[in-house]
Amino acid sequence: MTSNDSLDQLALVLASRKGGDPESSYTARLLHKGPDAFLKKIGEEATELVMACKDAQHGGHTAELKAKIVAETADLWFHSMVALSYYGLGPQDVVAELDKRVGTSGLEEKAARKAQARESQSE
Repeated sequence: MTSNDSLDQLALVLASRKGGDPESSYTARLLHKGPDAFLKKIGEEATELVMACKDAQHGGHTAELKAKIVAETADLWFHSMVALSYYGLGPQDVVAELDKRVGTSGLEEKAARKAQARESQSE
């Protein structure tokens, strides 16, 4: 199974949890509670990922520390996908955005976004 297949399969599971029993499903509980619940988890998981990376930076690139980075990234991706599902989006939307950015300088892309924001504010 490819990573895209795994993400698509997870997206289907998340979609199936919408309106599910919050007492029997962690995902259904997050979706039932609404954005505040899963956004808080995204923040927590992002912080845990940062801390895992900092531990690896200072503690060496051991297998244990690398595994922690992977685990925290998986938690962050999962909760981000809950948010995507809540808003009717999926991993294919993120992949499409990344595809649009391939071959584009990150500096140029950031400058273009800033210019677009300035134009929007002046309208």
